[in-house]
Amino acid sequence: MSFTHLHVHTEYSLLDGAARIKDLIARVKELGMNSVAITDHGVMFGVVDFYKEARANGIKPILGCEVYTAARTRHDKEAERDKRQGHLVLLAKNNEGYHNLMKIVSASFVEGYYYKPRVDKELLRNYAGGIIALSGCLAGEVQQRFLNGDYEGGKKEALALLEIFGEDNFFLELQDQGLEEEMRILPLMKRLNEETGIPFVATNDVHYVNRSDAEAHDVLLCIQTVTNIDDENRMRFPNDQFYLKSEEEMRKIFASIPEACDNTEKIAERCNVELDFGSYHLPEFQAPDGKNNVDYLRELCEKGMTERYGIVRAEGPHVVNGVDLYERLDYEFSVIEQMGFVEYFLIVWDFINFAKQKNIVVGPGRGSAAGSIVAYTLRITDIDPVRYNLLFERFLNPERISMPDIDVDFCYERRGEVIDYVIEKYGADKVAQIITFGTLKAKAVVRDVGRALNISYAETDAIAKAIPFDLKMTIDKALDTNPELREKYENDLNVRKVIDMSRALEGMPRHASTHAAGVVISKKSIDEYVPLYYSDKGISTQFPMTTIEELGLLKMDFLGLRTLTLIRDALLMIEKNHGVKINFSDMDYDDPKVYEEISSGNTKGIFQLESAGMTQFLKNLKPNCFEDVVAGIALYRPGPMASIPTYIENKKNPAGIRYVHKSLEPILSVTYGCLIYQEQVMQIVRDLGGYSYGRSDLVRRAMSKKKADVMIKEKEYFIFGKTDEDGNIEVPGCIRNGVPKEAAEEIFNSMVTFAEYAFNKSHAVAYAVLAYQTGYLKAYYPTEFMAAVMTSVMGDTSQIAKYIRNCNEMGIRVLPPSVLSSGGKFTVENGNIRFGLLGVKNVGEGVAQAIVEMRQEKGLPKDIFQFIEQIDTHEINKKSLESLIKAGALDDLNGNRAQHMAVYESLLESAQSSSKKNLEGQLSLFQMAEAESAMEEASIGGTLPDIEDFPQEQLTAMEKEMLGVYLTSNPLNEYTELIKKISTVTCDEIAEAADGTSSVGSQIRDGMSVTIAGIINNKKTLITKSNKMMAFVDMEDLWGNIEVIIFPNIYERCRNLINEDQIVVIKGTLNFREEETPKLLADSVININEINSGTLSRDTQNDNDAVSRKNDREKTAASYIQQTDGERNTEAWKQQVIKLRITGDRLQETLSYIRYLMGEHRGNIPVVLYLDGKNQGLRAERDLWVDGSEEFRQKVQQVLGEENVKF
Repeated sequence: MSFTHLHVHTEYSLLDGAARIKDLIARVKELGMNSVAITDHGVMFGVVDFYKEARANGIKPILGCEVYTAARTRHDKEAERDKRQGHLVLLAKNNEGYHNLMKIVSASFVEGYYYKPRVDKELLRNYAGGIIALSGCLAGEVQQRFLNGDYEGGKKEALALLEIFGEDNFFLELQDQGLEEEMRILPLMKRLNEETGIPFVATNDVHYVNRSDAEAHDVLLCIQTVTNIDDENRMRFPNDQFYLKSEEEMRKIFASIPEACDNTEKIAERCNVELDFGSYHLPEFQAPDGKNNVDYLRELCEKGMTERYGIVRAEGPHVVNGVDLYERLDYEFSVIEQMGFVEYFLIVWDFINFAKQKNIVVGPGRGSAAGSIVAYTLRITDIDPVRYNLLFERFLNPERISMPDIDVDFCYERRGEVIDYVIEKYGADKVAQIITFGTLKAKAVVRDVGRALNISYAETDAIAKAIPFDLKMTIDKALDTNPELREKYENDLNVRKVIDMSRALEGMPRHASTHAAGVVISKKSIDEYVPLYYSDKGISTQFPMTTIEELGLLKMDFLGLRTLTLIRDALLMIEKNHGVKINFSDMDYDDPKVYEEISSGNTKGIFQLESAGMTQFLKNLKPNCFEDVVAGIALYRPGPMASIPTYIENKKNPAGIRYVHKSLEPILSVTYGCLIYQEQVMQIVRDLGGYSYGRSDLVRRAMSKKKADVMIKEKEYFIFGKTDEDGNIEVPGCIRNGVPKEAAEEIFNSMVTFAEYAFNKSHAVAYAVLAYQTGYLKAYYPTEFMAAVMTSVMGDTSQIAKYIRNCNEMGIRVLPPSVLSSGGKFTVENGNIRFGLLGVKNVGEGVAQAIVEMRQEKGLPKDIFQFIEQIDTHEINKKSLESLIKAGALDDLNGNRAQHMAVYESLLESAQSSSKKNLEGQLSLFQMAEAESAMEEASIGGTLPDIEDFPQEQLTAMEKEMLGVYLTSNPLNEYTELIKKISTVTCDEIAEAADGTSSVGSQIRDGMSVTIAGIINNKKTLITKSNKMMAFVDMEDLWGNIEVIIFPNIYERCRNLINEDQIVVIKGTLNFREEETPKLLADSVININEINSGTLSRDTQNDNDAVSRKNDREKTAASYIQQTDGERNTEAWKQQVIKLRITGDRLQETLSYIRYLMGEHRGNIPVVLYLDGKNQGLRAERDLWVDGSEEFRQKVQQVLGEENVKF
């Protein structure tokens, strides 16, 4: 006897199934079962992972899906009649059934999606071949009719499914999870079995692996439904019986119907699907003029060799850097042909060639493809792999069969045209986007679980923040690396609960989305190979990128890169303004002026080099060649950063470089003796150990993945070599090649240490090319370049402001927008940059285009009357015209801004009314002549009201409101030196620290006290429960923006300073939260003029007083602790507690401030927090107990109100 579970929901029943595939298969094996099914809700996301894991453990995988059935047909989508769905389990008997299952599931999304992906009987009938169907759980159509008292309806449904799937291919599914409904319909199921002969099959509705996982599954449901475990009305499972039960348990449950269990094994024996991982399904490429594809690719390569290197084969040999170019080409070509990837290269060449013919900017290359001379000759890449010593085997390894991976960057505005070309060429049914899954990562899962367990935000936030930021961070790793978190975990029950539950769910997929750039192109319709998914971004595969590649499908990344659009715009302006046509693909990267620009730190807008940390690194490095920039890009990352000081020192003092062995010098000299690139690891293994390049890449991969068993063997081979059974040398080893054992061992160990962080040089070179190109443009054509840079970030006012500051530093004026000269984008005008109309608030493409066309067709207007007469009034409205006036875009016309504001509404209304009447045919010929005469008089002799212009402060404020930046006049300019002197950090340094790109990021942290000086742009006030006022302020300094929270006690003292356009100095505490911009919690607000007039010294004294008060407080607290050490077990000590109730709309901000106050007043008195609407208190962590001082009492009472503070 044996039993197979045929109704199983894995982690890919998103936020509903909690059975991890690995754990599931391990448990099946432990229970002695030899097969198991996967039947996720409506999807096949996990079937390939499930298949591989089952096979790897000797378990037969049964591939299936629990589909949703439509109430009527899959095409009907009316809320009242079609919102309800039924359930039906489908299992693939064979490969025909697997393909049909993919068709059914694909159609359920593409055609039937309505609340859920739905199927109907027509779809099932069309693709029933090779499928076994089970009637499903209580939500199945048969069971639902029985529950509703409709036996005949249930019987009719069952017979219809029997007719669709055929004898022995449809089963009545029996479940017993202890539910009353299951018992209620059991007699009807037995009657149906007797009357129709449809056999039974027993299942458990498995949603988690072990019974003990029920609690974790319950939390997962809370995450899905955005509720918490204390919500009585939430969705929940009725008990803990939805786990993977043993055969003994299942046979005991169904002891009276043993055949139901027997049938599970019979079904399992009939299900035999074999997935194919060894074949490629590349789309068919047809070479022109009847040529075969191999000859055509060779022809293109030969032509490319002549174009790239100016050589022909017959005149050889042609040797560069010790490499025979045609020998390298022939070697690569033979590998490509042998591995079956000729069509792959032709397909990629074809769409890149299309893009270039259409003047769509294409990137120079990305990733390891830059290591191929074939790709270089085909102009797939613009990087000479021979010149930069890039390795083909890093891209395509003949000793590791896998699909090539060429990612291509396009101008982001025109990327869609290339995808449309591919769809048109190969067919819409053969092209799809690719799915990707967001997972419950360490910090995120803690936050989700904290909410689900109804733990306070403050407690949950503290746990999440205690997890170090690292892309590969796990909760277990965080516990090992952060002793404070470990201590909390061991001593705080709430923390332990959150962390344990988070570990149970960590890494599970949370949601499905569409990959930003991935596109799959197939030989036949996509759903012949993979099931399809449908989202708001269109059709995508249900398998992620790695699975797509494993199944032999062509996956491409069509990346939209803003930098390429920037370069295009700059080149067009340069050609227009200077008559110079720049072709970067034919350029060497050796211009000293470019490296001077980079070394000076003027890197704003330069690709990959503009962050504060990178800029400082480059100023120290002072790169003077392309290889320095390549190395800089590879080094400036976590891990390799440790080598930066050595690299800089060795560059400055090359005589001091020491190599473990002289044979390393040819490999490492380009990086001043530092091991930086993956390719260098491969070269060392090849040149010193005698490996082939193919095998050296396998060793590199093993090192980077820390495969210990592989590395032990390879270390032996690297040092001593390897021979076959007959004594033939396969790998010579270092010793045979003249490298001593001790040196070889040291070299291997250093490679292992660095391999995890080593960077792909091909990728670094590709990035460096764009860095050089943007650096070249900035060095030689700074005005055009900066105009293009600002166009590329149109709408991001903080970025625009940053680049305007950089323009000012370079002596480039940025002129305000003008209806007489601005285009939609930023443009160059007489050596200055003219602000683009699309950068004005409320001005869209239509308005900008209408203004440009007006100038081209009717000339330049002289005044607002003529402007409104000439503009297409169907495109412009009052809001956009008002915005243009406020932004100063009409300042070049006669009259001032106040006069324009006074008349624009009536003028526009009149023009639009006349236009409308004209369109409706309401004007006679005489009336039209009269109207034209009136308009002409208005344009020539129209008079503006005699009023003075707005004051300068108001004009500046209008400009800031409409442009988002101070352009013609920045109120902070006169305080520049003072702001630099008194600010301890800048807003952009804080922003970069928050996203991990700052050179001072390690110093700027959550809870740090800082001083910032700037102007208040915006202010919102809030009345607290204690009837006190607080404020939320947007503040801007010379470098960026930050939100400042000013709580009542501070606001009360400084309210006269907290106004828009006020220039102030704010001291406060930084508050960082994941997925939020940093905030500053204000401690004091001072008018900047007070500091300028001598208050700085007094303020410093205040700081000293504050420190003194804090020290006194700490001494008092210490004394208190000493006094009460012996009394901690007394009843009085146990009763001493401070209770705080937190209410109001700004709950999170208030919590943050209260937490800050508790941290400032640390002591030995416990604090219990009560959140609005909650009767149960939350005890603060031990490190947030307080001193109970009168100062603390007053501060919390100011924020919360006396009635909400109990001592």
